[in-house]
Amino acid sequence: MRWLITLLVVVAAAVAFSLAARYGEGYALLVYPPYRIEISLVLFLLALVALFVALHGLLRLTSHTVRMPSYVAAYRRRRRVARAQEALRDAWQAFLEGRFGRSEKFAAKAYALEESPGLAALLAARSAHQMRDPERRERWLARAEIAPGGSRHARLATQAELALDERRFEEARGILRELHASGPRHVATQRLLLRAEQGLQNWDEVLRLLRLLEKGGAIAKESAAQLRITATIENLKKKALDAESLAAFWEKVPAADRAAPRIAQTAARLFIALGGCRQANALIRNALEAEWSSELAALYGECRDDADLLERLEQCERWLKTHPRDAALLATLGRLCAERALWGKATSYLDASLSIQPTRAAHVALARVYERIGREAEANRQYRAAADPGLVA
Repeated sequence: MRWLITLLVVVAAAVAFSLAARYGEGYALLVYPPYRIEISLVLFLLALVALFVALHGLLRLTSHTVRMPSYVAAYRRRRRVARAQEALRDAWQAFLEGRFGRSEKFAAKAYALEESPGLAALLAARSAHQMRDPERRERWLARAEIAPGGSRHARLATQAELALDERRFEEARGILRELHASGPRHVATQRLLLRAEQGLQNWDEVLRLLRLLEKGGAIAKESAAQLRITATIENLKKKALDAESLAAFWEKVPAADRAAPRIAQTAARLFIALGGCRQANALIRNALEAEWSSELAALYGECRDDADLLERLEQCERWLKTHPRDAALLATLGRLCAERALWGKATSYLDASLSIQPTRAAHVALARVYERIGREAEANRQYRAAADPGLVA
């Protein structure tokens, strides 16, 4: 629409000028003694316009000629910036494609052209790290440190991540603590710190960081659950100096974690090893009520403690109603019955366990029962069966 209006205005002006030139009787008189020049007014006006256009063009040409060096310098700067930005883009693309040598080459080009030199140096350092060239990596990190406009936080986070990749956990933790001391604690660096503490087996700090990351929704629930189990198990092993200290630490473990089969199994084995059979049996019962585990059911018959033997036997028989084909539970019942000299029930339970899943422990338990009741041939047969290398322990 705009061009149409412009065209109409130009046509109207042309028509008006044509009419004025045809019917106008004015003239212009130029006197320069002894000369007199008389021309029509229209021609005079046209000459003035042409002179103005010529002078204007001459002035612009002169101006452009004078400014030519600055124009050339500006063009070169634009070309330099364009090439630098293209080099940095190519470096990132090559890095994401896994072409680390090409990525370092383009990052070096961007660094030389002073396009975000700090970022370019860090990208080159990452590329050199991926190519397992620590000398070039350290040179690029040094350049990133002195590069104008470089981000200190980005550099420290990169150094920490690269140190973690090489399992230099102590160094990585020191860098991350320095980073956190001088600024906000971002989720990404907290995750890096979690890896460092895990590598250093600082399990109390691992649990603390896990709580922070879970609170912010910054870690997958499955990963957090597995790591929490591992950290709790390792803490249990560290605290197992005696039954009392282990029991004190166990009370501090959250109820949801105490019900996890792997945690309960580790704690039960530690209590049994330290002579805390009552604590072991109690935590096994609580854990099995929350979530059934055949491994825990097998541990329920490990302790040689006659004080609660009848209670354990009755509890296992109650569990058998809901888990009638659990081989581990049947084997536990067989061992408990053998401890009470209930030989018939012991052999029955152990035979049932072996019919569901033959295990070395069940064969040995049944062989010992046969020895106690004087059936040596059957005992020897069970011992030979237990020696089968293909059996589950």
